[in-house]
Amino acid sequence: MAKICETYPRCKTSENSANQPYDPEQRALFQFRCWAAALGLFLLSCLTASACHAQSRDVVCREGVGDFEAEFLTGVKVRVGPTRFGDLESRVCAAALSWSDQNLLITDSAFETDVDAFGVDLGVGAPVAALQLKKSKAECCMEYKIYSLRAPPVLLRTLTGGEFFSAADTDLDGRVEIWTDDAATVEGFENLRLRELDFAPPVVLRFVRGRLLDASPEFQSFYDQKIADERAKLSPQDLGDFKTSDGKMGSPAALSAGWLPRMRGVKMRVLEIVWSYLYSGRGDEAWRTLAEMWPAADLERIRTALLNARSRGIRSQVDGISTPVSPGSKNHAKIFDGTIVVSATPGLTPKGVKPKQEITPPKAILMERPPPVTAIEIEMAQSESTLKLVIDSAGKVRSVEALGNGQSVDAGLLRSTANWKFIPAFSNGEPVASQIFLGVSLKR
Repeated sequence: MAKICETYPRCKTSENSANQPYDPEQRALFQFRCWAAALGLFLLSCLTASACHAQSRDVVCREGVGDFEAEFLTGVKVRVGPTRFGDLESRVCAAALSWSDQNLLITDSAFETDVDAFGVDLGVGAPVAALQLKKSKAECCMEYKIYSLRAPPVLLRTLTGGEFFSAADTDLDGRVEIWTDDAATVEGFENLRLRELDFAPPVVLRFVRGRLLDASPEFQSFYDQKIADERAKLSPQDLGDFKTSDGKMGSPAALSAGWLPRMRGVKMRVLEIVWSYLYSGRGDEAWRTLAEMWPAADLERIRTALLNARSRGIRSQVDGISTPVSPGSKNHAKIFDGTIVVSATPGLTPKGVKPKQEITPPKAILMERPPPVTAIEIEMAQSESTLKLVIDSAGKVRSVEALGNGQSVDAGLLRSTANWKFIPAFSNGEPVASQIFLGVSLKR
């Protein structure tokens, strides 16, 4: 993946005001620092980066490449980057928290380390840093570690079993969820590998007054889209052939060479449909669908296997299930305007009143994009683009709009914003959703 350079935030002053320099004495909530390679190496890596596995996600540090450091207003710092031995950097990643003259090492030998959220309110009673790490390349899944950002920092919760974790206020209702999946549970289930699956069962979690709840039933429309996608891949002929099988696909020697791969594909999609119903809180629909699509003689065996697998997975780590809220009664989080700097008005603003911005604007944690391939894409990627972003209170991009000439939109850049991560904006010390203008480029 190519690193994106955040060239500058763009702001406008409010109407009827005189431009004033930004108050140099205003305290920022964070001290922010990120490192980049020299320009030549940077552009070379941008333009020659290899494509990743379809399910690979952007992380701060992978195999000793990538670095991030930030400090919260409490004085607690987070650092993720390559493990260092003296002046040398290794091919593994480290993560640590520090405060005053103390240091809390989280890992110094991980294949991947990542900062998913920093300064975010997850509903645990304190602002947190949420880090995730993968110990080795061979492992399927991440460990998600949530630390308080009060000094001294405390490990509040560790979640395991998901291929990736991402905190987000998905519907901008002021409540942050943790999106993941039950990858560890289904790896090897029915002799299917994760790399064969279109997706592992999605799981949506939320802390409510410190209790971790399964919030998946609140997002049934998300699961419905996955169900529709998988149903569209199944033909009546394939389903009919699968229903006449034993369901186990355990005797390939007696079958034709093309029949087994085709039936494994059907089996995989039927399972994905069934567990989409099951994980979204619709057990009746799950078992009805299973009865319609699965070989009758194998029905009880596979139902028991599904229930046993789910009980061992992420569901075993939660404290309860959330109660869905009707769409009409949901709140909508205020989106603070980070594009305006309030400035003094001559003759009206009292002396001693200093201009200020309504919020402390977001700071980038990770901004990457797929490497451009064609000459046009390369030229467009290296020109500066101005984006209008809505960033939620967990630091994730909820919407993006390219400003300027619509005919020269960098489509790859716009798509990549879905995986960008920020320290969110802050208002009066609280993380908030915000709208900002951002100038970005591959150049430095």
